[in-house]
Amino acid sequence: MKNYNNTDNPDFLNDYLVHIKIVQLLSERTIQEYYLDIRLFLKFIYENEYDTGKAIEDIDISRMTGSDLRKISVSDIYNFIFYTSDERNNSDRARYRKISSLRSFFKYLNKVAHIVDNDPTQDLDVPVPKGSLPKFLTLKESLRLLEASDSSESKRNYCIITLFLNCGMRLSELVGINIKDIDFFDNKLKVLGKGNKERMVYLNSACISALNDYLSIRKNIKKAADEPALFISNQNRRISKRRVQQIVEETLEAAGLDGKGITTHKLRHTAATLMYQYGDADVLTLKELLGHANISTTEIYTHLSDDNVRNAVESNPLSNIKSDSHKE
Repeated sequence: MKNYNNTDNPDFLNDYLVHIKIVQLLSERTIQEYYLDIRLFLKFIYENEYDTGKAIEDIDISRMTGSDLRKISVSDIYNFIFYTSDERNNSDRARYRKISSLRSFFKYLNKVAHIVDNDPTQDLDVPVPKGSLPKFLTLKESLRLLEASDSSESKRNYCIITLFLNCGMRLSELVGINIKDIDFFDNKLKVLGKGNKERMVYLNSACISALNDYLSIRKNIKKAADEPALFISNQNRRISKRRVQQIVEETLEAAGLDGKGITTHKLRHTAATLMYQYGDADVLTLKELLGHANISTTEIYTHLSDDNVRNAVESNPLSNIKSDSHKE
């Protein structure tokens, strides 16, 4: 959704898309999801109001105005949600996402654009969908994965797996790390998360050891001397997301853990689960550590002290697992 001046949209919708891109710094994927949800909603409202008799996909909403928006009530929104369930067979989660999209949209119309005086989504009473538990590796399986990645030829891969399991970072965050982002004096590194938001990730003993081992090899690669990226490919350029995914897949297979649906993102779940199960990390601490915007629909935003976040990383039961080259 890179075109924010689509003539098929009313101006207020294009303006909203610009707002969530520039001000809220939402990702292109999230913007696309919000756009499709809101566009469908506006087509539904337009058809109910003007009875065009057209298929909903063919309805032209480009001439909708603020007057049309001010007529929308909470009942209209409930009817739309029922429509997505009854006629479009949307799942609970898909319907809940549409509600989130509409809440964001009407908040903008009310508080920022001042197009509507009242926000009908404030009166919505919708149950939170029950989600399935995320997949993750057990402690024993995590140890097997580390062991499978530990070889003298692959200090890079071992370091990648170690950071995933100990820090719970996203794939994009790991690939984006530059050498200058690492602070060995304070044992932490800077990552760029969703919405281009920077945060500090604290490094435990296992991470520091793996990084030192890998960097001792990387510094001898003359062709990569001018490459700022921490992790580099065989072409001595920043490693790609897909290559990291392949490394994880290959290591899972070597550890006999393939076929369990584990991905790089599931390794992030694994890190959080291990710190929660075995350490003193509570949910709010994990929220800060993982860089989440919120922990639930209650939208609790609590900033914890750096010491709490550091302690959570240190409490990871894998924090002292190091390459065999460091063992007596």
